[in-house]
Amino acid sequence: MSKQNKEKIKVFALGGVGEIGKNMYVVDTGEEIFVMDAGLMFPQEDMLGIDIVIPDVSYLSENLDRVKGIFLTHAHEDHIGGLPYILKQVPVKVFGTRLTLGLVEAKLKEAGILGSSSLELIDSNTVAEFESAKVTFFGTNHSIPDSVGIAIHTSQGIIVNTGDFKIDHTPIDGKHTEFHKISALAEKGVLCLLSDSTNAERPGATGSEETVGKEIVEAFRNAKGRIIIASFASNVHRVQQVLDAAAKTNRKIAVSGRSMVKVVDIATQLGYLTMEKDLIIPVDSINDYREDRVAILTTGSQGESMAALSRMANGMHRQITLRQSDTVIIAATPIPGNETAVARIVDKLMRTGADVIFGQKKVHVSGHGSQEELKLMLTLMKPKYFMPVHGEYRMQKAHQKLAVQTGVAAENIFIVDKGEVIEFAGGEGRKQGKVPSGNILVDGKGVGDIGNIVLRDRKLLSQDGIMVVVVTISKATHQIISGPEIISRGFVYVRESEALLQQANELVKQVLDKCMAEKVKEWSSLKSNIRDSLAHFLFDKTRRRPMIMPIIMEI
Repeated sequence: MSKQNKEKIKVFALGGVGEIGKNMYVVDTGEEIFVMDAGLMFPQEDMLGIDIVIPDVSYLSENLDRVKGIFLTHAHEDHIGGLPYILKQVPVKVFGTRLTLGLVEAKLKEAGILGSSSLELIDSNTVAEFESAKVTFFGTNHSIPDSVGIAIHTSQGIIVNTGDFKIDHTPIDGKHTEFHKISALAEKGVLCLLSDSTNAERPGATGSEETVGKEIVEAFRNAKGRIIIASFASNVHRVQQVLDAAAKTNRKIAVSGRSMVKVVDIATQLGYLTMEKDLIIPVDSINDYREDRVAILTTGSQGESMAALSRMANGMHRQITLRQSDTVIIAATPIPGNETAVARIVDKLMRTGADVIFGQKKVHVSGHGSQEELKLMLTLMKPKYFMPVHGEYRMQKAHQKLAVQTGVAAENIFIVDKGEVIEFAGGEGRKQGKVPSGNILVDGKGVGDIGNIVLRDRKLLSQDGIMVVVVTISKATHQIISGPEIISRGFVYVRESEALLQQANELVKQVLDKCMAEKVKEWSSLKSNIRDSLAHFLFDKTRRRPMIMPIIMEI
């Protein structure tokens, strides 16, 4: 029996489907496992106190001996941000292009694991040979240089992950999508295509970065005072356009924001950013220049509360105070879910009197292909099976419709959830079970130690506050020695609710006296009685349900 007939290939997503971010896709040949990307996702509104979310990689750690590496498509946070946490559980080789590894190195160094990590440089011409498969790459256009698609050549056929892409005919760096490699893959036969669904609902084609450059230059020329321009730190093409606009309009550039400083430094060292030697000046020296000779490149385009632009809007930035003569340009569109935060920052910026350019001019284009580009990729690849990835469910559904329009059979399109396995055997694919998957929550230094119960408690605390009841009981006589003392936080304003708290205090005394009379000695029963009685009383009086925490001390 041939290898093609007997081997089974599994394809599944550990993140990046039904959501924006946390991209991680896996091809399991049975002998070897190949992982594509290791991203993070920023927390949703109900994930109170959580810093970031990463994929559950328990399947990979349980099969560590078979994992051959993590192959990166590009260096955005939703594709590389999980590496510092994931590599501690899955210490395998990481493959990436030059800029991608440059930014990964800085991230791993900050996490203190660079020395123990194995990084391998690739480019779009690299062929990585393994026992059960080989991995090749093809260059793509995106909002960051050095982005690639990944093709895994298995005994069942070629499985392709486009990564994030758009088709830009006038790219800033002059590097075009490698259509000839895409066509060569199609000639050999693409078994399954995993393709970026972010803009699957958007008709037409995504604009070229070249058009943004012209708009930024025009905005720089029209500004009478200082310019503050906010962008994604990782959008190196946009940063280059800002540097070019500053040079053309005879302005100096000051860089503000930790991530922006880091990216500019790394991209400049690696040759991905080019500029005149003295174009960039320290933030501390911006007041040494005339207002119309200064521009400030900063982070905070997504309304992040601690980013430099937010601190400026709130008057909390240590070095930069906004003036009415300033022009603020937000050269980005909100990531889904960030719209409210961005609108809030724009409002605060306008209150300072500065001229804010946001949305009304073409100072940003997406890095993701719209419907026409997605259909072109499908037409070029000619996949037998198709899996729309990198997007929320509605985006995946929209991408499914585009695939049907280009000739992919409807029954050969799989819209999957995290962990849902597509198994290929004998050249045919079908859904076949699930692997462990889900969200791992990172809070400070804690990774995965915050679960649904803790989140539920945080939600309760945020909604109705907490009431702590402290009582001291004699071990010998089972009489109340002191208390009950009631402490309220986030429930009611104590000075205006003395009567309510006094009634609650009397209720707790009655409950304790009754328990003492009935010889109830178990703390759990005492606490339960206090909690239940107080909860009913408070809800009846206030229609609120604070968290009630009885503390019983025995002496």
